[in-house]
Amino acid sequence: MKLITAILQPQKLEEVKEALSQAGVHGMTVSSANGYGRQGGHKEVYRGATYTVDLIPKIRVEVLSDDAKAQSLVDVIVQTAGTDTIGDGKVWVQSLDSVTRVRTGETGAAAI
Repeated sequence: MKLITAILQPQKLEEVKEALSQAGVHGMTVSSANGYGRQGGHKEVYRGATYTVDLIPKIRVEVLSDDAKAQSLVDVIVQTAGTDTIGDGKVWVQSLDSVTRVRTGETGAAAI
């Protein structure tokens, strides 16, 4: 089993959710995140004063997958979330030792 984690631009969330749903994903966790990469933040002008914004708002999407389907889901995320500009985000995959559904106690692939 794999945990796919993606950090994305907030405006891409709906497109990614729909694409993952069409790819057979039945559940995901979405949370707000703040961070920066190569872009290093940006500057904003508010009432004539310039402020440096070091942490850029992002969205964190987490999806559980079986091993065979993980790479195809990563491809769906990358193709859907990409804009070919700096700050598009990152996707990474981690192996999981076990997953258990709290309500039923099911483990493994049945718990996804």
